[in-house]
Amino acid sequence: MRLPIIKHLVEFVEQNDADYIEETISVLEHLSENSNIKDEEIDVIGELLSNLYGSIEVVKDIEDGENKKNALNKFMKRVQGSIK
Repeated sequence: MRLPIIKHLVEFVEQNDADYIEETISVLEHLSENSNIKDEEIDVIGELLSNLYGSIEVVKDIEDGENKKNALNKFMKRVQGSIK
């Protein structure tokens, strides 16, 4: 996961709608089920999906009243805590 990408996606949702992100997630998940996808491609799709899901989590926190900076920091702390 990369915070700058998640931040950019959050800005996209603010300007548009989270439905675009959710539909993109559906397409990428469907694509990843194809048996002709190479391992390297699966890795890229997985990275994209993790950033997309991360942006949805941050957007939910913002909608719950958290400011954007705090929501992004809170999310990354949660991610880092789960890696340790």
